[in-house]
Amino acid sequence: MDSDDLEWLAGIGRAGSLSAIAKSRGVAVSTVARRLDALEALLKVRLIDRRPDGATLTDDGARIVALAEPLLASADRIKRTAAAMRAGEDRPPVMVSATEFIVAEVLAPAIPLLQASAPSVVVTLKAQTELVSLASRDADIAIRMSRPKGNSLVARKLPIQRLGMFASRDYLAGREATPFAFEQQRLLSYDDSYGPIPEVEWIRENGLTACVTMRSGSTHALLNAVAAGAGIALLPTIFAKRAGLIEIDAPFVLPVRTAWVIAHRDLRRVPQIDAVHRWILAAFGRVR
Repeated sequence: MDSDDLEWLAGIGRAGSLSAIAKSRGVAVSTVARRLDALEALLKVRLIDRRPDGATLTDDGARIVALAEPLLASADRIKRTAAAMRAGEDRPPVMVSATEFIVAEVLAPAIPLLQASAPSVVVTLKAQTELVSLASRDADIAIRMSRPKGNSLVARKLPIQRLGMFASRDYLAGREATPFAFEQQRLLSYDDSYGPIPEVEWIRENGLTACVTMRSGSTHALLNAVAAGAGIALLPTIFAKRAGLIEIDAPFVLPVRTAWVIAHRDLRRVPQIDAVHRWILAAFGRVR
């Protein structure tokens, strides 16, 4: 049995379609279908329900994936260790997947903390918004805006970040930063890159969707657009204030942002991964 075929199967549980798997791996959809058909034929079990709008694992398929996850994790670590050996290294990096903003504004400035607490650990910070597989070792640790599902994963809630409505002085044009009718303003918002995060849901729930004139999956883009006077956005307070933006008093309750640090249960206590996990908690603790 080829472990790569098991990786294709595990990918169905995450992506929900053959086309999404093919795109993430840079192959044709027909290749994915052929590999999964061969796996079903080998095991003589139906693993996937194919539908016009996508694909899902059957109950049997989900059981096979759960059994395969430790194998996939071990196989990937062997590959990465061998690659490190070929490169003359003896310590393969710990892969951390997070959004570009978290990588740039939270983790990168905290690298000296990691160097002081775990000087032998090498870390690779991967800026990406898409879902990654911890089972197939697309990353060792992921930081995401929603709690993942799956018994094989361990998720810990990171410190809550306060959000606020922010504008630039140019946009306010002399107006006081007191509550005013947001439905009459130009709003800037996150797109759906992160799924139903509080910032997006808050705009929808308060009937402000029609006021949104720009959407982006980049917090840096939103910060820069607000600073340029393009409109008002719901942003992490600490970073918006660092950018010199003006917080506007809101006449209603604003949401808070909750991120999760996620690791595979079987690998959480690997010393290097544990050290990076603790470092991430410390890094977030510095920006509350």
